Formats: sequence, structure tokens, C-alpha cells
Amino acid sequence: MLRKLSLTALFFILFVVCGFFILAWGGPNDNQVSYGVTFSKFRTDELKLDWREVYDALVYEMGVKKFRFVAHWHTVEPQEGTYDFSVLDHQMRVAEEVGADVILAVGRRLPSWPECHEPEWVSTKTKEERNAYQLRYVTAVVERYKNSPALLMWQVENEPFIVGYAYEHCGETDTVFLEKEIALVKTLDPHHPVLLTASGELGVWNGTYKKADVFGTTLYRSVWSGEFNMYITYPTTPSFFRAKRKLTELLVGEKKPVIIAELASEPWPKGAIIDTPLEEQLRRMNVDLFNKTLTFASRTNFSQQYLWGAEWWYYLKEVHKDDSMWERAKEIFTINQ
Repeated sequence: MLRKLSLTALFFILFVVCGFFILAWGGPNDNQVSYGVTFSKFRTDELKLDWREVYDALVYEMGVKKFRFVAHWHTVEPQEGTYDFSVLDHQMRVAEEVGADVILAVGRRLPSWPECHEPEWVSTKTKEERNAYQLRYVTAVVERYKNSPALLMWQVENEPFIVGYAYEHCGETDTVFLEKEIALVKTLDPHHPVLLTASGELGVWNGTYKKADVFGTTLYRSVWSGEFNMYITYPTTPSFFRAKRKLTELLVGEKKPVIIAELASEPWPKGAIIDTPLEEQLRRMNVDLFNKTLTFASRTNFSQQYLWGAEWWYYLKEVHKDDSMWERAKEIFTINQ
């Protein structure tokens, strides 16, 4: 523990000392950003939407060609040893037909609250048994989709080293098991890289970065803080992300591809979006804030960015008859093609 604290302290000292030099290496560039979206049935279910309808609209109406799909364990293996790939099969098949690229996320900790998604039947197992079953599920997913022409890369777990967030659901990260999980995916499919993600605003990147073929950061501007019982806006700038990337490269001694794996494009309210008044939703995310977020993110110089909130855009359009976010996103993907 002392060693970890010392390394963390060293990181921040180096960050402060080297920051001005790092920032002097260059500001934002003019490279065009390539956008994608995260999409999952889990999110459409939360919003009481038809997942096929939403997905088809993203593909055929909006023209999205880059997706991050999520193989939530509890939906893929709802009963012990019984797999349901019907949703992912459809998503991957359509992606193949339209020539889309897919990041496919596997593991216990995956996007969407409460972060750790286990089938109910695993709750009675010991940790050792759960780990064995988890590797079996990961194997099943990788074997099924590793030869898909749509597959771009795997994501293993989601922000595995974030401190504090969802601890009550996920507990401590077992680093040894995480490395075993990564090694399994690489052994089963040596032809696709592995993406690992970390919080952009919280913590350090070097531990996650070391283990990844491709590194992904999140980028959120305003969130509800349960700790402070209020909305907070992170006091970060695009240069913070550029500097953090450069310093991580220095500490690890290697340059790797870096993407924004989760760019916030929907509100983060106190409770579930569907239980939040529309006026509050639109105070926390609207076209003006969306444009500001896109501009902010473009100045980080991360050329691949996956938007988080596509299901909400559709929810606004269909349930509340407000198509402003949907139409703005359509403009982005029309230009992006």
C-alpha cells in the first residue's frame, strides 16, 4: 500500500513539474475527429425503448459506422451454462452488413450502472468459482465473435482501477485475475488488440496503460456527486488531457493508441434519467452543452471518440418529441462519413 501511495505521489509531482514543458510541446491540432457511439440493450431497457428500433435508427438513419457494444454477463449467460447471443448476433450481423467497426466489451465490470453485472446464479459461488465461470463466459463470447469482419478490438472490463466508484457493487480490483482475463482474450484471439479504459478526470493512467494495446479514457464535464450532494463540473481543460497522455507515455516509456472511449453526451442526474424531470435533463445536457463538449473533446487531440448517450437522444425524440439532440448528432455523423 505504501509503495502504491508513493507511486501516486510521484505521478502528481511529476505532473506538476513537467506540466509546463509538456504543454509547450503543442496545442490542439486540426485533425478531424472520427466519432462512434456506445450502444447496449441494457440502456434501451432502462429507458423502456425497443432496442432493435433504436439500433436500426442509429445504423440506417444516423449512419453510425463505429460502435462499442457491451456483452453484459447477466444477459449473455442468464442461466448457468445457457447462453443467449441473440442480441449480440443481431448487432454484429447488421454491423457486418453495413461495414461498421465494433469494439466489443467483455468482463464483469462493464459500462452502465451499477458497473458490475453478474448473473444472479453466480451470487452463491465462491470467488474462485465465480472467476472460473467468468473466464468461461469470456471464452464463449470471444470464440463466437473473433472472426467477425466487423470486430475492431476487444475491451476487457471497464475502468477497472477507478477508486471508490461503485465499490459497493464491485469491490477491489483483482489485478492478478485481470491480467489473466486479458491474457485469455489475447490467447483466444491474437489478431485483435485489447482496449483498457480509465477515468479521464480521476486517478492516474499508467497502470491501465501498461496493460493495454489501446488505451481509452472517459471524458465527462458535469456530473451529480453523491458525496457532495450537488452537481459538479470538473475543473479540467483539454490541455489537462493532452498533458496526462504525454506524461503517461513518459512514465511507461511507450506510445500507444489513445481514444476517448466514453464522451458524455447525455445528462448525469441524481437518479435514473427516466425518473428525472425533462426540464432537469435538458439543463444538464442540451445542444448548446453538447456542442461545447464536442469542442472541448476535439481539443484534446484524441482522434477517435465514442459518444455516450445515443439511446437518450432517441428517447428524447420518441418519448418527449424533442429531436434537437438527435438531429445535431445526425449532422456530426453525416460530416464524419
